[in-house]
Amino acid sequence: MAPLYSHSPRRQAAPSARPAVPATEAAPPNHPAAAIRLGAARVHPAWWALAGALLAFALTLLALRLGPGHKAITQDDIDAAVRESLEKEPLPSQAAKAFEAILPSVVRVVSMMDEEDSGETNTEKRAMDRALGTGVVIIDNGTILTNLHVVWGSRKIRVRFFNGFESEAVMIGAQPENDLAVLKALSLPDDLEAATMRSTADLRPGDHVIAVGYPFGIGPSVSYGVVSGLKRAFRAPDGEKTLSNLIQFDAAANPGNSGGPLVTMDGEVVGIVTAILNPGPQRTFIGIGFAVPIENAASAAGMAPF
Repeated sequence: MAPLYSHSPRRQAAPSARPAVPATEAAPPNHPAAAIRLGAARVHPAWWALAGALLAFALTLLALRLGPGHKAITQDDIDAAVRESLEKEPLPSQAAKAFEAILPSVVRVVSMMDEEDSGETNTEKRAMDRALGTGVVIIDNGTILTNLHVVWGSRKIRVRFFNGFESEAVMIGAQPENDLAVLKALSLPDDLEAATMRSTADLRPGDHVIAVGYPFGIGPSVSYGVVSGLKRAFRAPDGEKTLSNLIQFDAAANPGNSGGPLVTMDGEVVGIVTAILNPGPQRTFIGIGFAVPIENAASAAGMAPF
């Protein structure tokens, strides 16, 4: 199955000069265009909560109208009805919805230096040595993006999907200049979901994002922040390599987050977390993280999505 791409919602298509297609000429149910429309029409649980709030509001208005003396409805009555409904069933935050959307596509990546080393104890012991990271499924045939430094030099790679299913994986591609690796899982869980990738063309400083991954092996974990800057450069601590055209963000990221997705509030991937800036030796987050734009990351898998 082809990967899923999404253009930025900020861009609006130019009006078409073509006349509207009559209902009798609509695409058949199996036509690709019909599939796209059906996918876009999926109802999120948050909308059910909103519908409940509106229903409660309508019932409140009806009660006020039918009450003794037909009391006039004021703005205070409306505000109180809406507030009471939302307090009983609050809507989930944007970050929570984004995390829920991306979670089925996030994987834990473990790089083992010894063919015989498959024990969980040894895996956790080397988590601080960058042998443990994160990946994101971009095609539902098991194609996964991660950082090259997570799997470089490994003799065996294992991935764990969000439902606990584990599989060996092999590296099928790499883009060293962007610290990217493409993995292929050898076996797959049922109903594997690929992430939707979104163009960064209209991404702006101040846009809200989440970083999802396995910091220090704990996860899947989510952190929330904003895009701090674009087209940044980062020099590796050893000074041998400089990464460029990076997204700077302030959502917390630590060792183990490497290779995980940077996600918009729509649940769409705009980057692959690759580095944190820390002038000290602690290798912990101080507020500056970097991600490779998804355009670069997708090209590592031989795709040009946008």
